[in-house]
Amino acid sequence: MFRTTLFASLLASSAIALAVAGPAEAGKKDRAHEAIAAAEAKVATADSLGVGAEAPGEAAQARAALASAREALKAGRKSASIAEAIRASALADTAIGRAQQRKSAAMAAAQQAEREHASAARDDAADARAQAATAQQQAAEANNRADAAQVSAATSAADAAAARTAAALAAATSPTQVETTVTTNQPAARPRTTTTRTKVAKRPAHRHPVTAAPAPSTSVTTTTKVTP
Repeated sequence: MFRTTLFASLLASSAIALAVAGPAEAGKKDRAHEAIAAAEAKVATADSLGVGAEAPGEAAQARAALASAREALKAGRKSASIAEAIRASALADTAIGRAQQRKSAAMAAAQQAEREHASAARDDAADARAQAATAQQQAAEANNRADAAQVSAATSAADAAAARTAAALAAATSPTQVETTVTTNQPAARPRTTTTRTKVAKRPAHRHPVTAAPAPSTSVTTTTKVTP
């Protein structure tokens, strides 16, 4: 688009140069018409490029100069018409150039913003990958801890089962305990008879038999208690 605009501007400038530096036999009226036509072409090019939005001041001045050139030609002021047409062309060229500069600057800014956005997106993606890797590592560590806990629980269960088995075997193979209680009862002894002599003066001695109390009898009782 810029090359097309530049080419159109060059053609218009050539037309103006021909109009100004034409042969002497060409009348000023013809040169004024040529200059106005060239200015109209440049103003139309500026309008097609949207110069009115990018450089509204220059575009308005170019259209005003073109209108002045037309009015001057109608009034028979051919030299003034040619001069105003040339000024309109110059203003249109200036407006086109500034519009192109602003568009180029806007395009560069947009490209820079796009590059920055792409860089930020890459950084975000890198951060997301790092976070995902950290999450995976944490998940792996959690799985390892869970596996270790399962192994520990299985080992504890096996130890408990082994202890129960050992206790059952010990109970099955323990020796029988025998508890014996012995009670002894002895037979009663025979009563013994003793004689007590009492001496009394001038009287004959008399004997009095004394019988001892019988001793209690005892017996032996054996009790056996078997504890499996």
